[in-house]
Amino acid sequence: MTKNIELLAPGGDVNAIKAAIVAGADAVYCGLDTFNARNRATNLSFDDLAGIVKLAHRYDCKIFLALNIVILEHEVASIIKLLNKLVNSGIDGIIVQDLGLFYLINQYYPSLDIHASTQLTTHNEGQVKFLSKVGASRANLSRELNLTEIRALTAAAHDAEVLTEVFVHGALCVAFSGQCYSSSVSVGNSGNRGRCSQACRDEYEPTATGNKFPLNLKDNSAYFDLPELVDAGVDALKIEGRIKGAQYVHTVVDSWRRQIDTFFETGKLLGDNTDLYKVFNRNFTNLFLKGDINKSMFIDNPRDHSFAHANKKSNAISAVQIQKAQKILSQEKNEIGVLVEEKIKYLSVEKQNLQLSFSGGLDKPLTVKAIVTERSLNDDDAKDHIFTAKTDMVLIDAGQSSIDRASIDRASIEKRFRSFNNSGYSITGFNFDGLDAGVTVPFRELTSLKNKLAFMLNGSVAVIPAVEIPQLVQHPKIEEKPKMSILIAEEKDIYLSNETDADVYFKLPESFVVGSRKHIDIFLNNPGLIPWFPAVLIGKDYLEAIRILEEVRPKTIVSNNTGIAYRAFEMSIDWIAGPFSNTTNSYALLALREHLDCKGGFISNEISKNQIRTIRRPENFRLLYSIYHPILMMTSRQCFFQQTVGCKKTSIEDGCMLKCEKATSITNVKGISFAVDKQKGGYPSIYNHEQYLNIDAVSDFSHLFDEFLIDLTDIGGGSKEKIDKVQLIHHFENVLRGVPESGAQLHEIVTVSTNAQYKQGL
Repeated sequence: MTKNIELLAPGGDVNAIKAAIVAGADAVYCGLDTFNARNRATNLSFDDLAGIVKLAHRYDCKIFLALNIVILEHEVASIIKLLNKLVNSGIDGIIVQDLGLFYLINQYYPSLDIHASTQLTTHNEGQVKFLSKVGASRANLSRELNLTEIRALTAAAHDAEVLTEVFVHGALCVAFSGQCYSSSVSVGNSGNRGRCSQACRDEYEPTATGNKFPLNLKDNSAYFDLPELVDAGVDALKIEGRIKGAQYVHTVVDSWRRQIDTFFETGKLLGDNTDLYKVFNRNFTNLFLKGDINKSMFIDNPRDHSFAHANKKSNAISAVQIQKAQKILSQEKNEIGVLVEEKIKYLSVEKQNLQLSFSGGLDKPLTVKAIVTERSLNDDDAKDHIFTAKTDMVLIDAGQSSIDRASIDRASIEKRFRSFNNSGYSITGFNFDGLDAGVTVPFRELTSLKNKLAFMLNGSVAVIPAVEIPQLVQHPKIEEKPKMSILIAEEKDIYLSNETDADVYFKLPESFVVGSRKHIDIFLNNPGLIPWFPAVLIGKDYLEAIRILEEVRPKTIVSNNTGIAYRAFEMSIDWIAGPFSNTTNSYALLALREHLDCKGGFISNEISKNQIRTIRRPENFRLLYSIYHPILMMTSRQCFFQQTVGCKKTSIEDGCMLKCEKATSITNVKGISFAVDKQKGGYPSIYNHEQYLNIDAVSDFSHLFDEFLIDLTDIGGGSKEKIDKVQLIHHFENVLRGVPESGAQLHEIVTVSTNAQYKQGL
């Protein structure tokens, strides 16, 4: 059997990356100390990165850099500065979430390979095509998918010339990745900014089922599912763990390396996964992959399970037995530490020493000799590589030179060549013994000489010059005065269309009865309604949503799902990017407008007033903002009710999505409650107890936004008071008209509300 699958390992710090390399990883993903989704990891400096790339490539291992957070407008200058360095760093790919970053890399750095982050919630065929359109070469598939879904998506991805990767080991998010706002809402630390505080691992007051950690999933392990993943055509197996240390990374990577090699060599699997239990784990599950989603995937302890497993493995019951089992495991953990330390201690990521010697005399070219000292693994020996470059012009007498040929001296040469310190080298000295005094060449020749040397030191690959991006123009609004729009989700609320001139969006569910014409007829019978597609549409539900789109052929839609957006683009249907598109900067808007003919987009409710202020709209593009809605914290493919109020079903069935309609609440040990809500046709969701009410945005940004949305659905009803919807519409209309007392009236009606995110931002 031919080996054709990549083992992709995490690297949260230098030692973890070294451990991954020696354990046999084909590639390592890591982050710098900025712009990545693991702020709790130690991460790398840029100097570290240069050394890591050289080390990894020596072992035929690739390095992928995670820049997988949403980007704010004021950060664009910094990200461009970083990209100007990364483009010559030798990295093998960049992991990206933000569509604005997709746009910038495609536009200005086409040599950089873009990988779509798990934060992009990729779970249907249209999303893969969308990602291909915006420049992704590979996509990380959602962790909630089963093997059948992975197989279908991988086939679609390969048709679009996109590779797929699947998480096979490590922590599982209970929420759909990229659609979790729990940390942002509860403590102001956004997962979309790499600051997730893991609210799903928090302790809660005991639920009716006796669970104190009702959202805490076991860790993922597909160790024995390798044949099925290979058969599905997956290109890369990804291990989660960028906040884990070298011992963890080495153990897991080594185990997976042996499993993969054994399978490709013999067609059989190793039957022993004992080593995986010796390092941090929350016990293991593979049930997302199996499509058997049930409560056994949860564990009522978010901490390390390895010692509990040791007790169970040893059948330790008595205190003496438990102590013995714990002692043995502690010794094994220490042995792992010693082994890893021994394996990596001679691996160096330090900059290579660079000695520069300059020589030349009258009527001879100026010559630079660069001596690069490459350290060996045991540091006993060192290998020198010598590179030589010459100017095209010869040196002339400085006394006979024109004004642009002032005498070159040590300072002027060092000034131009000192920058090699920023490109993976440490200059140990300049030598001018061979350079005659009183000679010169034009300064442009020094620049040319430096570029020649840079080319040689870059592996004879041309150094890509830094780019400067032009300042964006703020194009005029579509609407002179901002309009209001409303969102409904039930037929009984369609009458509200008669109460207002506002655009009325009808929210489609996340699950459909196959072949049903219910929603098709709703739109055909009410042509003024604008379809609103949810963020998550998997399998048959995606296909049914496509069928609705194709049969109704509406003039305009709002889509929070990029797969539906792509199909609308193909059909030349006007589409607007919904609020769950996580749009936070002007370049994301440009990507949507220029690549996919998007007609407008909601700006994320996660960002603040000051972060919104500098956003620039593309030409002929609508900007929208939601000012009233339930605050979604997370949506999950898992069932929250088995862990809270209980459920007689052993596993989630196909009918659960369509039929189940429940609500409850959970309260953490700090006394803060959250509403757990499940609508018919929807995924289980958790909402903040407060409603988002942001009238300030109307007065602050009437000059920027074309439309302000109010959400009149009963979704999130567990925390929403029943308020007369006609009354709400009229009050909000008055707010947009500038009636002073209407804002105060709204705050009296909506008693439990907040606009904290608008104030604190990301």
